[in-house]
Amino acid sequence: MRSGEELDGFEGEASSTSMISGASSPYQPTTEPVSQRRGLAGLRCDPDYLRGALGRLKVAQVILALIAFICIETIMACSPCEGLYFFEFVSCSAFVVTGVLLIMFSLNLHMRIPQINWNLTDLVNTGLSTFLFFIASIVLAALNHRAGAEIAAVIFGFLATAAYAVNTFLAVQKWRVSVRQQSTNDYIRARTESRDVDSRPEIQRLDTFSYSTNVTVRKKSPTNLLSLNHWQLA
Repeated sequence: MRSGEELDGFEGEASSTSMISGASSPYQPTTEPVSQRRGLAGLRCDPDYLRGALGRLKVAQVILALIAFICIETIMACSPCEGLYFFEFVSCSAFVVTGVLLIMFSLNLHMRIPQINWNLTDLVNTGLSTFLFFIASIVLAALNHRAGAEIAAVIFGFLATAAYAVNTFLAVQKWRVSVRQQSTNDYIRARTESRDVDSRPEIQRLDTFSYSTNVTVRKKSPTNLLSLNHWQLA
């Protein structure tokens, strides 16, 4: 039978061996969040965004653009049809693009793609939609035949223009705030880096030594050139 000391030594060796094998094992527990590993499985709706002004405007824009598109699609005969086709294109494009942005913002999908400036993207979309809806509504109102579907499309077109105009104003303010915050963060980062350099004297000594070395080399270089020219003449 093994003595107590031998058993203790054996247990110590076993524990150290298990620790080494556990450290080298590829099947280690990870601290990665479950939502990141599952991809799109951890998506949740953001009720705060939908309750806010931008979220409500996005929902109103999608609804108004859809109703305007449905109204224009019910028209069977037109002459001329250019204004109708243009209004159809604007309403369908605004519905699709705004619907995609609404899904991205309401599910916080834009947080997973930080490479895109989403505030600027929203600003460009709302600005273009405001301008295009306004032009399309005016053209359709001037060329309509006083049909019920055309009048309804014009009304919802102007309502969508107003919703997009308000969203454009709010998007401009939000974009300005984000630009100011970015500039403030850059300024704070630069000040922090300068303070770190000032608080490390070895960096200052290294900079001083490199500067003095450069000055010495520059002072000695004309003498070396003169001596070299004198040697060549001799």
